[in-house]
Amino acid sequence: MKNMKYLYLALAFSILTVFAATTQAQAQIQTPAPSPSSFVSQNVGFTKISIDYSSPAVKGRTVFGDLVPYGTPWRAGANAPTTIEFSTAVKIASKTVNPGKYSVFITPAQSGDWTIHLNSKGNAIYAYIQDGKVNSTALASDDAVAIKVSPEKTMDSQERLSYSISAEDNKVAKVTFSWDKVNLSFMVDTQADQLMEGFKGAFN
Repeated sequence: MKNMKYLYLALAFSILTVFAATTQAQAQIQTPAPSPSSFVSQNVGFTKISIDYSSPAVKGRTVFGDLVPYGTPWRAGANAPTTIEFSTAVKIASKTVNPGKYSVFITPAQSGDWTIHLNSKGNAIYAYIQDGKVNSTALASDDAVAIKVSPEKTMDSQERLSYSISAEDNKVAKVTFSWDKVNLSFMVDTQADQLMEGFKGAFN
């Protein structure tokens, strides 16, 4: 009888232990992020170009002009700031951009060119919000370069936001943003020839 009592106690303890472990495991399980983080990197010439971003979905919404208002800078992704990094100095829109990491913002326009901002401070867009609105002047003052881009409208909608980097001729890269029915591209001159000349000069 005494042994049966010990057996019942041991069985109850085992059940409680399994239940506690299962509850803890369930508490640690996380649901998939609605805007998963993503990363793309490409070596072009002597330069490594990397983009770190989160990828929201369309989910049947009107993206540009509604979810992303026209005329207002947007963080070009979701969650944490979208960033682009260059391992060497590059030239974009005839302007030299030093090596380093930059935040990416996009100002969409209802008509005409859109603006892609590479921001030197690397802050989130919230750092430029004053009285509930983005202070575009403050944002622009920290831009390493602002690129005017003509949006390419597509017939088919791309559900997930994505970035791609094409090496092209392995000297000038093409960086492309794609989401919903819009593609935006800009060129990055990695100045491979100039770097090669510099290498030659160092050994002469």
